[in-house]
Amino acid sequence: MGEKMLPVYPPQVVTLQFQIGPTEIILLIILALILFGPKKLPELAKAAGEAVRVFREETQKVTSSVEEASKKQETTTAISDEDLKKLAEKLGVQTEGKTKEDLVKEVIEKAKEKELI
Repeated sequence: MGEKMLPVYPPQVVTLQFQIGPTEIILLIILALILFGPKKLPELAKAAGEAVRVFREETQKVTSSVEEASKKQETTTAISDEDLKKLAEKLGVQTEGKTKEDLVKEVIEKAKEKELI
């Protein structure tokens, strides 16, 4: 009974404690000025801005590659194997021993050659 119980806070309260307001930003700027000096601060701000820019670019690349992979998956699964085989045969594309992706590519190429798409 001599043990001290720690208070348990709901998750909303815990996350609210870590928000940064204008006062905290001003204190961080003052602290940065004290630690690095006014001459070094623009260089640090430039480096931080560059890091944020690179991070955003890389995030965009990852997002677009995931979207492309998702679209590619959608196109290969949107048509049934039977329908793809029939379409390939109508266009004169050999179907034996080829993967679904290869068939889709060849069907698209053949359709472009015949100016169907």
